[in-house]
Parts: sequence; structure tokens; C-alpha cells
Amino acid sequence: MKQPRAWQRMLSGRRLDLLDPTPVDIEISDIAHGLAFVARWNGQTTGDWPYSVAEHALLVEELFTRILPAAGPRWQLAALLHDAPEYVIGDMISPVKSAVGPGYEALDARLSAAIHIRFGLPAVLPQRVKRAIKRADRVSAWLEAIQIAGFAVAEADRLFTRPDPGLVADRAIRPRPPREAREAFLARFTDLIDASDAQSGQ
Repeated sequence: MKQPRAWQRMLSGRRLDLLDPTPVDIEISDIAHGLAFVARWNGQTTGDWPYSVAEHALLVEELFTRILPAAGPRWQLAALLHDAPEYVIGDMISPVKSAVGPGYEALDARLSAAIHIRFGLPAVLPQRVKRAIKRADRVSAWLEAIQIAGFAVAEADRLFTRPDPGLVADRAIRPRPPREAREAFLARFTDLIDASDAQSGQ
């Protein structure tokens, strides 16, 4: 019986096998392009443009750096790439992930490991870093919920926990066109790679 196709062709020309991803088939241009076109909150946000996963990744990396200021560029890069698998599997809201079950988590973990290795990170991140990224992710979800996704503050507090005011006081979310989100993501990635290389070369 013929096996169903499990790979996707990327704009870079790479063919990424979703069931058995390898680092050599991962390109940052594909990730940035894909994430810039994947909408958070299933597209249920205010404004003329969807709020993309690329924009969310930039926000999480910024918040992560505020939470763990001594982390350094290597772990900031991990924060920027925390949702990178969504460039091929999309952004499922939490209720859908629960309905799909553990298969989604396993797929996400395989893709994350390949992406991490491709860009010089450990396949599995240290717990301290994972916890800080998760905290930044929840803070970003709270911000997004009240600013662009139509949640009342009390509802966001209950679902995502109200963050320290110092983390969010000056942060306003304004969704941008995909091209701008893609370019901002790539620029930040390049800055962090350069800083990480410089640090490791010392």
C-alpha cells in the first residue's frame, strides 16, 4: 500500500519530511516566510492585518530577555525560535491541541529538535531556559488577548495570569503586513546569530 506523502516542498527548494525532519532541510528563510503568514488566534484579532506567529516570536524573545536579562544571545535565539515548527504545522489554539492529543506534541518536538540543531542549539533546551520562554509566552498571550483578541482583562487574568506590570507597561501590539513581519524576524535572527558567534569566538 502506497504511503501518504509526509514531506512539504519549501520555497527554498528544500523538501522537509514532517515525520523525520533533518536539520539540513531547514532554512531560516522558509521559517521566516512561513511564520509571517501564519495567524495567531486563528485570525480572530483586530486590525487590517493578521497577527502573525513571526510577530509573536519577536514579542516572546523581547519578553524573555526582560525576564532573563543575563541569558545571552544563544538562549534569546531559542526564544525567537520557540514556535518555529509552526511554519509547517500551523498555529493550533490550545483547545484544538487538546482535541488532537499527544500526536501534535510529538510532531512539534521532532521539528523543534531539528530546528535547534540546525542553528547550533541543543535539541532539548535546559529546563531553566524552557521555563523562562514559557513564562514569556504566557505574558505575550495575556498581552495579545487584551490588546487585539477581544478578551476582557479579568478573562485574560483567569486564563493566562496577569503578568508583572513592569514587563508589559510599555508594550503596544500593532500587527504589520507579512513582508514587514518577515523582515523584522530575519533581522532579529541575524543579529542574534552574529552576537552568538561573536560570544563563542571570544
